[in-house]
Amino acid sequence: MSQEKYIGMDVHQATISVAVLDSRGKLIMESILETKAATILEFVQGLHGSLSVTFEEGTSAAWLHDLLKPHVTRLVVCDPRKNALLKDGSKSDRIDARKLAELLRGNQLTPVYHGEHGMRTIKELGRSYVTMTQDLVRVMSRIKALYRSWAIPCSGTSVYAPRHRAEWLGKIPEPGVRLRAERLYQQLDLLQPVRQQARRDLLTESRKHPAVNLLRQILRSVRFVQPCWLRSCRRHTVSVPSASCGLTVVSR
Repeated sequence: MSQEKYIGMDVHQATISVAVLDSRGKLIMESILETKAATILEFVQGLHGSLSVTFEEGTSAAWLHDLLKPHVTRLVVCDPRKNALLKDGSKSDRIDARKLAELLRGNQLTPVYHGEHGMRTIKELGRSYVTMTQDLVRVMSRIKALYRSWAIPCSGTSVYAPRHRAEWLGKIPEPGVRLRAERLYQQLDLLQPVRQQARRDLLTESRKHPAVNLLRQILRSVRFVQPCWLRSCRRHTVSVPSASCGLTVVSR
């Protein structure tokens, strides 16, 4: 008799709902675990046989993946946007865990890549840089929105430059609004060096990975091929599609 077990986990911040199926699809166990490493490992180590585990990509997915990987035979972190079965019928944590186990048993899950530890640093640095960029853009948009709300034209980038700041602040007649603009400028001054440091950290780490050299070769090819291709399209009056290969070169 096969000792293979399929374990579905519906993960939340405080608890994890777990459903365990055998090789025939029969539900043999359900449990609610505290979201703590010791509790989860104790539960998994109490199961015998070949263990296949799945849970959805989310906030705790990377932590749970690294925790369970050495203790199970197969681990699938699945894409929640492609689990159509979870959207049908009744909804509860227990039902979702059972459905995940059924999908795992039927090999119907779309996995999300969780690579080796060597990629974790660059992923986190990439997230940090993207977050800092988004925060910076948000503050810059608020500064321009403030001037526009007082019908003050502010096209271009001089509105952000420190050397023109006093001139721009002088255009705001209301003291309270001017004070608000000063606070936004303070946020801008704090975020700009932090974002630059995040970018330097990301570039430094990226040089350790062979894939970066391959991407640079692709980008060099795009720089060469794209102008020639565009000239050919224009010469033969062919309409140019808005996206060609999913890569974009931004020069600053």
